Amino acid sequence: MSPGKQNNSKQATGKHIKVTLVKSLAGQLRHISASVRGLGLRRPHHVVMVADTAENRGMINAACHMLKVERN
Repeated sequence: MSPGKQNNSKQATGKHIKVTLVKSLAGQLRHISASVRGLGLRRPHHVVMVADTAENRGMINAACHMLKVERN
């Protein structure tokens, strides 16, 4: 395999998830707000597309009560 082409199974699938922050982060536990920030969400009603990986699914599960998740 050439150095420019690495086999990365996380990005090879090409599947993404649309995540929307529905509630404010005010008053949430630190690990929940850290998970939301790790997904790239900054404010209520902010929408991001994240890769469908186990790591991102874990962060989504930690804050599932304040997120809206859609598959693409």
